[in-house]
Amino acid sequence: MEIISLNDCRRFTAGDGSVLREILNPRKQSIRTGYSLAWARVKPGRETIPHTLKYSEVYFILKGRGRMRINNRVKKVCGRDSVYIPPRAVQSIKNTGRSDLEFLCIVSPAWEPSCEKIIKP
Repeated sequence: MEIISLNDCRRFTAGDGSVLREILNPRKQSIRTGYSLAWARVKPGRETIPHTLKYSEVYFILKGRGRMRINNRVKKVCGRDSVYIPPRAVQSIKNTGRSDLEFLCIVSPAWEPSCEKIIKP
């Protein structure tokens, strides 16, 4: 059994500008899973830098409100919403609320640096 406390996961700023804590990644831990799991936070008024992943991704919004952009489509999101992001889609999320926007990111297969491309303005 593996129990991982979010507070024990190193916090860092991801390439898209969000604050991230990687919870599970079989490339870094001795776990057998085909996906990775991370927690992310975006401060009020901030938006992540548009980026693409070679793999599919799911966001599960824990709390807050935002605007999710996938390619040319934009939709509002809030706590308890799930967002499927197809492989190679240009994505970003903006916090439109007054408190932190927090969400889980599930990437399948597991995230690795070479699967992500930041879109420079």
